Amino acid sequence: MKIVIAPDSYKECLSALQVAAAIEAGFREVFPHAEYAKVPVADGGEGTVEAMVEATGGRRVSVVVRGPLNEPVEAFFGLSGDGTQAVIEMAAASGLALVPPEKRNPLRTTSYGTGQLIRAALDAGARRFVLGIGGSATNDGGAGMLQALGARLLNARGGDIAPTGEGLGELERIDMAAFDARLQDCTIDVACDVDNPLCGPRGASAVFGPQKGATEAMVRLLDAHLGHLAAVTRRDLGVDMADMPGAGAAGGMGGAMHAFLRGRLRPGSEIVTEAVGLDAMVRDADLVITGEGRIDGQTAGGKTPVGVARVAKRHNKPVIAIGGSLRRDVDAVFALGIDAVSSVLCRPCTVAEALAEGEENVRMCARNIAAVLAVGLGMGGAAAR
Repeated sequence: MKIVIAPDSYKECLSALQVAAAIEAGFREVFPHAEYAKVPVADGGEGTVEAMVEATGGRRVSVVVRGPLNEPVEAFFGLSGDGTQAVIEMAAASGLALVPPEKRNPLRTTSYGTGQLIRAALDAGARRFVLGIGGSATNDGGAGMLQALGARLLNARGGDIAPTGEGLGELERIDMAAFDARLQDCTIDVACDVDNPLCGPRGASAVFGPQKGATEAMVRLLDAHLGHLAAVTRRDLGVDMADMPGAGAAGGMGGAMHAFLRGRLRPGSEIVTEAVGLDAMVRDADLVITGEGRIDGQTAGGKTPVGVARVAKRHNKPVIAIGGSLRRDVDAVFALGIDAVSSVLCRPCTVAEALAEGEENVRMCARNIAAVLAVGLGMGGAAAR
């Protein structure tokens, strides 16, 4: 029997690899002679670098960059084992977690550090990129990222604008003469799981700005500035990004990646499962196990377990999802290829207790699932061993 274990991380508790190892440990208690393939995966957000590095035998590279508040931060990117592909989490350089709550103001934050990560990966030899843009602190339309890569965003005096959401208000002209030429030879997949346009009531500023500290007045100003960026980009580059689905992701980073770097916006789980070679893994499997910290209606929107299930169902494989917790709307995942779900929680407890006991709870849950399968297969008790 071959069992593929392909979970996401349980955020603030266990990495995807730790979850996979705990599931394997539980199953081995019942099926010690089965073949196990652990494939940590992610959906483009936190944990994507770790999952891709693990799957490709690559390495994590640390780089000091400008953080969202223009102060030095130690960020990182992943480099595949063959050195040709880089995996970048925007949050590592330009993430909301890097900004204390009292300093959150998307008029002042910058994505410059994300551009520095891209440049560092180019210097390391990467020409294929996976960029996860979740968890950003910025609303600068990718202006900082573009400036770090050599684009000149100029004001009326011919000087560079500030690489921030506020700075976009002074933009008069875009000069791409010094833009890093190596990007012409690159393919860039952008993990983007939202379809918000750049501006308007569903745009970057209105929907995501308040999460980053924007007041109503800031939202109006930021929205106007992103609209201005789109107009100048259309005039100077001949690319219209204003109404493109996903352009509003990460404060306009989705639009910038498409317009300036020819990036392809795709569902994060699809990008990662493809990059780690999950399809080949499950082709001859008997069972696929996936999971994430909480399985609910949002999971159905394209998060890791559903992405894994889509791959498994191409080959008609059964899929079980193990979650840290479940919600009442979890039924939504059953129509998307997940055959059964289970929570690791075995008793009423606090969040702190659940986090502390996470690894053991995953192992125990996996062991119980395996035991039920053994009974169903007529292999209960000693026969399973």
